[in-house]
Amino acid sequence: MAALRRELYLVSVLVVISILGQVRGYRGHLVGGRSEVSDVKTNMEVQALGRFSVEEYSRLQHQHHEEENGDGSRKLTFTEVVEAQRQVVSGIKYYLKVLAMENEAIKLFKSVVVVKPWVHSKELIHFAPSTAGLELYTN
Repeated sequence: MAALRRELYLVSVLVVISILGQVRGYRGHLVGGRSEVSDVKTNMEVQALGRFSVEEYSRLQHQHHEEENGDGSRKLTFTEVVEAQRQVVSGIKYYLKVLAMENEAIKLFKSVVVVKPWVHSKELIHFAPSTAGLELYTN
């Protein structure tokens, strides 16, 4: 009886250690959670998504508004993505911080793009000026 109890205790301890080891290994990588993209400046996919978000925003603005530039286009030119996070949802959702030129001034924008590679689609979900943080990326 004592031997059985000792084996049961040993198995229980091993199971707990195994579970704790797995939980510790996944710290910071929750399913569905955001993760940082570490190589933003050299990541061609992320830079292409930044360019797409600026161009798509400009295209949508052109469709909905006549701007003061006379030809109806907004003077917004992609510069680079300076920060990115990704989140696996029903596709991959990218949260981007994008530098772009607007009327000859560099501005920081926040962008959200959802990519579904299996259907070859990209969708701009959100694009707006960022109210803070530009000084971190421009020198």
